[in-house]
Amino acid sequence: MNLRHQNLRHHAFSAVFGAIAAMGADRWGRGLAQGAGVILTLHHVRPQRQVGFSPNGLLEITPEFLDRTLMLIRAEGYDLVSLDQAVARLSSPRQSSQRKGRFFVALTFDDGYRDNVEHAWPVLASHGAPWTLFVTTGFADRTARLWWLELEEAIRALPQIALTLPDGPFAARTGSDTEKQHAFEALYWRLRKQPEAILLSAISELAAQAGIDAAALVERECLPWDMLRALAGAPGVTIGAHTLTHPMLARHDAAFARAEIVDSKSRLEAELGTPVRHFAYPVGDPTSAKPREFVLAREAGFASAVTTRPGHLFAEHADHLHALPRVSLNGLHQSESALRALLSGLPFWLWNRGRRLSVG
Repeated sequence: MNLRHQNLRHHAFSAVFGAIAAMGADRWGRGLAQGAGVILTLHHVRPQRQVGFSPNGLLEITPEFLDRTLMLIRAEGYDLVSLDQAVARLSSPRQSSQRKGRFFVALTFDDGYRDNVEHAWPVLASHGAPWTLFVTTGFADRTARLWWLELEEAIRALPQIALTLPDGPFAARTGSDTEKQHAFEALYWRLRKQPEAILLSAISELAAQAGIDAAALVERECLPWDMLRALAGAPGVTIGAHTLTHPMLARHDAAFARAEIVDSKSRLEAELGTPVRHFAYPVGDPTSAKPREFVLAREAGFASAVTTRPGHLFAEHADHLHALPRVSLNGLHQSESALRALLSGLPFWLWNRGRRLSVG
């Protein structure tokens, strides 16, 4: 996917969100597209940064937008629930809630970032909103890699890049923010098509050229074990598993994928002294989490597992609790019109052509 296509895609999303708002479709379309509830995906929550080149900007929202999101959810009369409650409502819709029929929203945060505690938690607490933090244990250990951030920081530092890849050379000028953005998009999607070992090796080479310390990035961005232990006992907070090293599981053999899933659960439970009932697949799209992974998560004893396949939760998902869809709060679309559209379900009804399940 090149930069032009990426920009067109985001402009298209903005146009769809605006059209839904202009027609009031976020209200009258609910009966058509809105499910029983939705699980929202978040990553970073932190103050707006003045950075021209920010290719991972879609992964961060501001505390102010999180606050507006929670206010709108409450104003619409929706329930903010934990993942345990969401699963209970799907599994036993008649007995699970005294507020039968109320749309519910569950909040999930992936990876285990410091800003989730520093900037998101105060906002969540002020609204009495339960939330789940999916932790990659290797980030807490400082052994796993934030390779997408390494790639960003390397391109930010270098005036040009040159790599020899198995499918041919890659070279790009990276003098200006525009050139850096073009290079990031081109190289990111090219590497995503490669085996993960090649992706990691190529980014390591770039990071070395730029003098980027991969471990220091993880230390800067991710929560350490002592903070996670304190967080695990806090009211309204659920800790979930997000593998040991954040791999794209479907790209690996079954034994590796099983170990990443099973051992992340046991490691978290040993470190935190609490049961870990929920799992999130890293990256989580159809190329990274497939039916094999859904079976492995169920066999590992998780009550649920979440993907990044976009969509609302419907009654049919009660039979697919280890392949649950989520809706991302995208940092490039921090507007009320976008939020109303996402909560209405209409964009996903259109995207999925009316299909409620995406589990293949």
